[in-house]
Amino acid sequence: MADELIIEHTGAIAHLTLNRPEKRNALNDGLVAALDGFFSAVPAGTRAIVISGAGGHFSSGLDLSQHVSRQPLEVMAHSRNWHRVMAQIANSPIPVVAAMTGAVMGGGLEFGAACHVRVAEETVRFQMPEGLRGIFVGGGGSVRISRLIGPDRLTEMMLTGRVYSGTEGERLGLAHHLVPEGQALAKAMELAERIASNSPTINGFIIQAIAQIGSMPPEAGLYAESLAAALSQTGPDAEEGLRAFLEKRPPVFR
Repeated sequence: MADELIIEHTGAIAHLTLNRPEKRNALNDGLVAALDGFFSAVPAGTRAIVISGAGGHFSSGLDLSQHVSRQPLEVMAHSRNWHRVMAQIANSPIPVVAAMTGAVMGGGLEFGAACHVRVAEETVRFQMPEGLRGIFVGGGGSVRISRLIGPDRLTEMMLTGRVYSGTEGERLGLAHHLVPEGQALAKAMELAERIASNSPTINGFIIQAIAQIGSMPPEAGLYAESLAAALSQTGPDAEEGLRAFLEKRPPVFR
């Protein structure tokens, strides 16, 4: 059987390909375990991560064939494991760029929402069909997707099974970048190259500090911002960034 997660490295960029094209890259337990393994021990020197799907689709969601007859506590344990793995991605200090194509549905959209930068092709199908299948989301969508588009719109998506195109999804906040069909991966790699040239320390601050500040009371958030600024502006990366600006050259961050 072919690897369900293909991992390739190009310089400082790791490219992860979800490789279950016959299932439109539905996320089964093996694929989630492979993602867990990668994000638990990201290879040294990696400065950006790109995730795409084989066969024209990002991910059609949870592989429901594994969930027909599970008991409540089994479903609870499965959901909590998804939460843990998706949190590894969302909290990764190494930025994650999703190249979204074709089906981005259910658990696939929950997965995409955990990524830091999302590129969508115009022909993408964003959908949360769980309500049509008699189930509730379990991969973090009620929190992460709600933060992107609001609880009201997520409620309507789940009640009606509404499909949004890539164009509509970019307008709503499900994607940051919109490209024509066939160009998502190239754009994601271009963005990853740009991100990889940043200070790795500052990339980590941006991802983790902003996420924490967003859940704090305003004054606590402002204090945390000052701490992050103090830590970032007094290190070698800040010195290199300022020197490069004054010398009119690109910075070289270690």
